[in-house]
Amino acid sequence: MVTRFFPRTIRARLTTIATLVAGVVFTAAAALTLATVPDNLEGAVRARVELAVRRVASQARLGDLPRVLETPTRVRLLRVVSSTGQVLASSPSFPQDPRITKLRPREYESLVTAELEPPQRSDEPETRYLVMALTVRTPQGPATVYGAASLVDIDRALVWVQLLVYLGTPLVLLAVGGLTWSAIRSALRPVERIRSELAEITGRDLSRRVPVPDSGDEIADLAATTNHTLDRLERSAETQRRFIADASHELRSPIAALRAQLEVANAYPDETDWAATGARALSAAERLTSIIDELLMLARLDAGAVPQRRVVDMCRLVEDHVRRREGARVPILVDLSCGNAPVHGSPLQLDRLLTNLLDNAVRHAATRIEVEVAVRGDRVVVTVTDDGDGIPPQDRERVFERFTRLENARAKEKGGSGLGLPLSREIAAAHGGTLTIADHSPGARLVAVLPLHEET
Repeated sequence: MVTRFFPRTIRARLTTIATLVAGVVFTAAAALTLATVPDNLEGAVRARVELAVRRVASQARLGDLPRVLETPTRVRLLRVVSSTGQVLASSPSFPQDPRITKLRPREYESLVTAELEPPQRSDEPETRYLVMALTVRTPQGPATVYGAASLVDIDRALVWVQLLVYLGTPLVLLAVGGLTWSAIRSALRPVERIRSELAEITGRDLSRRVPVPDSGDEIADLAATTNHTLDRLERSAETQRRFIADASHELRSPIAALRAQLEVANAYPDETDWAATGARALSAAERLTSIIDELLMLARLDAGAVPQRRVVDMCRLVEDHVRRREGARVPILVDLSCGNAPVHGSPLQLDRLLTNLLDNAVRHAATRIEVEVAVRGDRVVVTVTDDGDGIPPQDRERVFERFTRLENARAKEKGGSGLGLPLSREIAAAHGGTLTIADHSPGARLVAVLPLHEET
């Protein structure tokens, strides 16, 4: 069993990651604060006291001491004491704490610093001091300058800093986790609606669409892309259903005709022309085989199957087809002025392409068929022209739909399954080319354009 270090849902995972990141950041910030703030606060107090002591010491050296010393901001205590213990100058609020004046430097001009903790006895003031002492020479003899500042404000500030660190950090992490959870929940709410709607969509009903939020963000793009995908799936499913229905219909007709012929022959064996019946049955079987082959090739093309390819000379391929059709219903005139027209592709599929184009032309031509193979730039152009009834402009795209047969072709019973031209266009597209119908009168002109293969 694999142990999961993170929760299963995206919301919980992102909330956990955000909280962990915030925890690391705030822990590092708290550690830095606790490591630097006390020293910075105390350093500021030391600087103020030292400045005040040196200023008074300078006055003492010159013998210009006032009786009452003025204390600067946050320096509460200043006093100058002679070597005999006489107070030469003092600030008005100097405390009666003998520990302050007991601090004496051993050398002249040497600054001594000490911190006095609150006394243990209750009758003494409970104030913590930062004390500095500096001994200088004065006109009256050696004297020591004392300066002191209370550290109560620093202690109080540090208490607040610790409260903010130890209580504020967990509260901030809880706030980060809660806000992240709420924000992600709000952001993923459209995803939940999309999921719920997708869960209701089945293969039988692809008409439903997922809601697209108005946020304009990536989730809105996801919903729009999902709807486009559903559109394509619906069209594909509809095309597939229509294809199956049309294929069933087209296969049913020759099968029904073959069965009827065989049933009649079986019912009246003595009156049956078995040679003619066999020929008709063979013709129906050949049509069934042709339809099945085209359906299989269409299925492979739809599936994206890539057959083995090699260089195929379209001029030679056209010559082979024309040779096999000698004695056809109408003559086939060939123009192979290009000499050779190499195309890199599947010989089987390219053979099927020409077969379908020529079969279509033979069915509809009145007196002749013209086939031209030309090389134009980096393209091989194969043109098949007949002089039949032609294809109306409004039907020139419809004939490339599967199982589509125009009314004039049905009326004249010219055969065909309606798969030849759609399959030919699919083959041309699979080879990076196109198959279109060009303007021509009389008759129809089909133009297949394929990439020319150039030897490297």
